[in-house]
Amino acid sequence: MRTKFYQYTFCLKFVALLVISTIIISCGSSKNVVKSKNSTSKSVSKTENLRKLDSKFDGKISGSVKSILKDAEGYLGSPYKFGGNSSSGFDCSGLTTKVFDENGFKLPRRSSEQANTGKNIDIEEVKPGDLLFFATAGGSKVSHVGIVHTIENDGEIKFIHASTSKGVIISSLNEKYWNKAYLHAQRVL
Repeated sequence: MRTKFYQYTFCLKFVALLVISTIIISCGSSKNVVKSKNSTSKSVSKTENLRKLDSKFDGKISGSVKSILKDAEGYLGSPYKFGGNSSSGFDCSGLTTKVFDENGFKLPRRSSEQANTGKNIDIEEVKPGDLLFFATAGGSKVSHVGIVHTIENDGEIKFIHASTSKGVIISSLNEKYWNKAYLHAQRVL
């Protein structure tokens, strides 16, 4: 009888550990942080980023996308908070939900549900404002989302997201961690 009790409690502890581990890694992390040191330069860099986007895409970036990216940039440096969707703390899908909602677009709250919203597109077709989905726990299950921010002249894709270790940052899809975890892209606008 005691053996079954110990086996049962061991199984419960193991399952709890798995659930906690999954929550902790669900929104990944990155080494690169893009954050301004003061608010004045932050405003200038936002304007410069939007001008670069306009020129790169010949002014074809819609006002909605510009506004979404500007709002997302406004949250750079906000901390990570599981289940969070405000400047006091975001998780990855909380950030995407918040900035799209602020611009009149409703997204599902969970990254796994957002992954089925809109049109699936090839990575070569992504534009600023598209969503990138990742499996940060390995496998093929969506556990993280970011918004395409810029596409550099060499094709490097940068995206803004909420990482568990750094909060809201801009990362590159060229980083080994993100490149390995990448699953697919969706266009929701």
